[in-house]
Amino acid sequence: MQQDAFAARRTNLAPIPFEADAPFLKIVGELPRDLNGTLYRNGPNPQFESPGAHWFVGDGMLHAFHLENGRASYRNRWVRTPKWLAEHDAGRALFGGFGRKLPDAPAHLTDGGVANTNIIFHAGKLLALEEAHLPTEIEPGTLATRGYCNYQGRVAGTFTAHPKIDPVTGELVFFGYNAAGPLTPALSYGSIDTSGRATCFERFEAPYASMVHDFIVTANHVLFPILPLTGSMERATTGRPPYAWEPDKGAYVGVMKRKGTAKDIVWFRAEACYVFHVMNAWEDGNRVIADVMQFEEAPLFPHPDGRPTNPEKSFARHCRWTFDLDGNTDRFQQTYLDDLTGEFPRVDDRRAGLKSHHGWYACANPRLPMFGALSGIVHVDGVGRRLGHYLLPAGDTISEPVFVERSKDATEGDGWLLAVVWRARENRSDLAVFNATDVEAGPVALVQLGHRVPDGFHGNWVEAA
Repeated sequence: MQQDAFAARRTNLAPIPFEADAPFLKIVGELPRDLNGTLYRNGPNPQFESPGAHWFVGDGMLHAFHLENGRASYRNRWVRTPKWLAEHDAGRALFGGFGRKLPDAPAHLTDGGVANTNIIFHAGKLLALEEAHLPTEIEPGTLATRGYCNYQGRVAGTFTAHPKIDPVTGELVFFGYNAAGPLTPALSYGSIDTSGRATCFERFEAPYASMVHDFIVTANHVLFPILPLTGSMERATTGRPPYAWEPDKGAYVGVMKRKGTAKDIVWFRAEACYVFHVMNAWEDGNRVIADVMQFEEAPLFPHPDGRPTNPEKSFARHCRWTFDLDGNTDRFQQTYLDDLTGEFPRVDDRRAGLKSHHGWYACANPRLPMFGALSGIVHVDGVGRRLGHYLLPAGDTISEPVFVERSKDATEGDGWLLAVVWRARENRSDLAVFNATDVEAGPVALVQLGHRVPDGFHGNWVEAA
């Protein structure tokens, strides 16, 4: 009983202080022979402890699980950003949270980027992403850092950690907030074609400065959520929270045609809410439908005066937004589809921006009082009904589930889910492989590591060449 209680209290947030290679990992069960490629995952892993800095602004560390012909290997490396290199040379932290320089840092240092949120593969480049800087190119296999990618100088400023790849055209659609400088209401928008050429890049003003972590892309539209987790330089320079929850500002979503310009944006309104992540979105006649993980109040950040938000409202649930583009109203509808706490939603990426019939997300165990400890997977259909639900043993936690299709011509949802699991009692991690349409059966294979992978954010599968 004491061991169970200890496991429930222990967390997996602390960084690991090493880089490692494990060429032959133990496998429990049998890895599907269809899985030939690499799962890349990114997350914060601060090289040095920094006073007052939240763990989620720590240096990026990449974790790569390579699967081939039923075998598995692992490699992890820090993303060697200019910040990481400067601190490595100094032997100490030089930056605090949100790229803020510490008072005793050398004057010439200006780049506090951490590249710690996502990793994608597009136009032949593997890119580590975070929303305050340009993408950082990574060498596949070795995980060596190659440096910032600015697309032949045609893209500048901030770049989202959640760009969208159109499954029909192969185009990468992206945006950036704080595009005119820290804590400003300017956004940028652009696209990259399959050859890696920037085909569009422009900037525009949002109704107010907001933390815009994700956005929405369909076949013909782009939607920009401006939600009342607001940014304020005045607060930041007077010792108050740079980002804070201001529900009186309400929620805005700007809708723009993909072949249009920022001058065409139409703004819709709704009650205050916050969304970190979008599951998918599509067009239904004259309507745009978007499935998101919606919070009633933003977690992790306080009110402008420093008061905490309500923890009972700071959890996400699967929610559907509906926009009537031909209606006579500027309001959009918000409809919760489930009462289960969850985050990190994913779909079969071959249906990104198109009507989808399968989705998955990491969920919390409703029997355990531990918000933030995601400990299961939910499989839902195209209207939000649960098709499957799997919970880990008490104390264990799970990362974002990443879908991998069985083959290029497999039907939607036919494939595997890959997710990193932390085993609390053993304080180490597994890569769990699920049949995507039968998650309740549990993992068909576990790739076992001898150490833990700290809680992180996002990842993607890259098929073997």
